[in-house]
Amino acid sequence: MIRIENVTKVYKTGAITLTALNGISLHIRPGEFVAVMGPSGCGKSTLLNILGCLDRVTSGRYILNSKDVSTLGGNELASIRNREIGFIFQSFNLLPRMTVLENVELPMIYAGVPARERREKAIEALSRVDLAERIRHRPTEISGGQMQRVAIARAIVNSPSIILADEPTGNLDSRVTEEIMKIIQKLNDEGTTILMVTHEPDVANYSERIVRMRDGRIIDDSPVQNRIIL
Repeated sequence: MIRIENVTKVYKTGAITLTALNGISLHIRPGEFVAVMGPSGCGKSTLLNILGCLDRVTSGRYILNSKDVSTLGGNELASIRNREIGFIFQSFNLLPRMTVLENVELPMIYAGVPARERREKAIEALSRVDLAERIRHRPTEISGGQMQRVAIARAIVNSPSIILADEPTGNLDSRVTEEIMKIIQKLNDEGTTILMVTHEPDVANYSERIVRMRDGRIIDDSPVQNRIIL
């Protein structure tokens, strides 16, 4: 599913060079639920951006679904992002002037899905996160937990094989965190591969495997011993 081999990512600003990833290798099998942890600046966000085809490697290889995406052009990467990858962000990234339904329809607009089919699929995705009754509301009219559920519906509406979640519960209280992680675990149970960045050990324990990073390197990769299953 996902394989990165000896990947390095270097950023250069004038005379300053920053190595964000330093020769890391990682293999994620289809249907796995993996959490990535580490202190600020350890490289986990850079890793997520590369896996999401939002950034390119400086050296090394990134294989996604048997395709080497390391050398693909911008249009090809955009197509892969829209077709194969769903994104969930800490800040939800919903457009405030659009309704819940319109926010979920957005990825399908970019994919060229006809309007009637977009509406049907968006309502189905919102039903999967128990928000079908909120389709006409705007993000400012619903709670933080509901906004994250809208974001999850948007992430799954194109039926991606992979979901990348960047601190998906970072702005939520413990009760709502449990609700969101229950949804994410259910998606994983249905076969979606999940890779989640988090700084919260309790949240990481909802996954099957934890990858720990420091200074641009992977320092540990172990199964979760006391997994929380909802």
